[in-house]
Amino acid sequence: MQLCLQNLLLLLCFSCFICTFSALNSDGVTLLSLLSHWKTVPSSISSSWKASDSTPCSWVGVGCDSSNNVLFLNLSGSGISGEIGHEISSLIHLKTIDLSLNSFSGNIPSEISNCSVLENLELSGNKLTGEIPSSLKNLKKLQLFSLFDNLLSGEVSESFFQLPNLQYVFLNNNNLSGSIPDSVGNMSKVLLLYLRANQLSGEIPSSIGNCLKLQELSLEENHLTGALPESLGNLQDLIYLNVRTNRFVGNIPSELGNLNNLDFLDLSFNNLSGEIPPSLGNCSSLSQFAALQNKLVGNIPSSFGQLSKLEVFNFPQNQLSGKIPPELGNCKSLKMLQLFSNQLEGEIPSELGKLTNLQDLQLQENRLTGEIPVSIWKIPSLQEILVYNNSLSGQIPLEVTELKQLQNISLFNNFFSGVIPQGLGINSSLIQLDFTNNSFSGKIPPNLCFGKKLKVLIFGINKLEGSIPSEVGSCTTLRRLILKENKLTGSLPEFAENPNLLFMNIADNSIRGEIPSGLANLTSIPSINLSSNKFTGNLSVLGNICSLKEVNVSNNDFSGSIPETLLNLVKSSPPSFAGNPKLCLTCPPSKSSTCTV
Repeated sequence: MQLCLQNLLLLLCFSCFICTFSALNSDGVTLLSLLSHWKTVPSSISSSWKASDSTPCSWVGVGCDSSNNVLFLNLSGSGISGEIGHEISSLIHLKTIDLSLNSFSGNIPSEISNCSVLENLELSGNKLTGEIPSSLKNLKKLQLFSLFDNLLSGEVSESFFQLPNLQYVFLNNNNLSGSIPDSVGNMSKVLLLYLRANQLSGEIPSSIGNCLKLQELSLEENHLTGALPESLGNLQDLIYLNVRTNRFVGNIPSELGNLNNLDFLDLSFNNLSGEIPPSLGNCSSLSQFAALQNKLVGNIPSSFGQLSKLEVFNFPQNQLSGKIPPELGNCKSLKMLQLFSNQLEGEIPSELGKLTNLQDLQLQENRLTGEIPVSIWKIPSLQEILVYNNSLSGQIPLEVTELKQLQNISLFNNFFSGVIPQGLGINSSLIQLDFTNNSFSGKIPPNLCFGKKLKVLIFGINKLEGSIPSEVGSCTTLRRLILKENKLTGSLPEFAENPNLLFMNIADNSIRGEIPSGLANLTSIPSINLSSNKFTGNLSVLGNICSLKEVNVSNNDFSGSIPETLLNLVKSSPPSFAGNPKLCLTCPPSKSSTCTV
């Protein structure tokens, strides 16, 4: 009797639930059925989506028309996990599905194609796998198709690119393979086409030139081959073109010079060859132009001086030759000029001093001669000047002391001479100085670390004299100090306040005195080279630095016993302790039978 009563109560409860649920319209029932596929659902949804409602139109993320049909499902960034659920196909009035930025997994339900009036399908930023369903070709009204940042694979159906109303296509950052089909040219309304960071191969179809409304084309980081099609020059509305990190060959099409609206062009990391077309100087809207690491040859066209909006001009690691065109000084908006690792020759044009917005000048590893024009050292916005591995000469003018934004000066392996301005560092935010292998003379400026940012100080192989400024020893940010092969004298600063130093080489100078006790505070330094100086005293300070992996104290006048903590370094590199007649090896008792004096 008791069991029958319990069953009756359960039946009544279930009947009540059915009655309550039946009050909800069919679209609401469908949405609740989707919940069965979701493993994680935020409280904002679970508390809002109630079976007791008559319609879902007041639910979080849901929008309806006047007939209570669900038109919009927007649950972007809600923290949902699980599968999307094929029941979504029953929402036949949907115009927008936005489930982006969640943790949905599994395949994209092919049944979504039943949502025949769908205009926006946004599933990006999830963990979806499998192929893009070919059935999606039936979504004839689709305008926005966004699947980027998922784990999708396989090829994109050729018929998909024939959807007549597509305007925005984002398939980037997946594992899609295959080629871009010829049918891409049928997307007559497409504005943005993003296919970057996939495994696409083959050539860009010439039919791409039929996408006359295309504004942004992103194909970088794929395995695309062949030549860039000349038909790209037909895309008069194109603003953004990025094909970097592919396997393109051949010349840069001169037809790109027809693109008056082009703002961004990146051809980097391909195998493009031939000369740079002068016609590109007609791209009057161009602000960023890069072609790093190709096989381009010939001169930089003087027509580039017409690019009044150009902010970034990066053509390093090619085989460009000839002189730097002075016309580049007309690009008054230019902030970054990188031409390193080419075969450029002649002098740096003084006209570059007109680039009052220039921040980054990188001309290293060329064949440049002459002096750096004083006008360049006066550019107030200059942050980096890298000209190492050239044949440049002359001096650093006093004007450099006025550059408040200056962070990096790399002049090594040239023929610079004269004194380093003593005011260098007072007004700037110096991080790195590398003047190695020049003919600088005079004293090391004391204010190099004035901005409290200096990390790298390399003045090796010059003719510097005097003592190392105490300010260098107290530079708390310094990590790398190389002053080898100069004419430095005096004693070594304490370095007691410099815990970040990781490398010190002051070999081949005339520094004298004992190793300062403050050096023991360099608790992280792995390498110290004090060789070929006039040091005296013992090595006890070095014995207290547990981080040392390399030490060279050869050719000094050290005396006394080598600390036990350095004996492994003696064994691994005996020459590093040679040339100190008064230095002796005292063995600990436990090793007396194997040690030699």
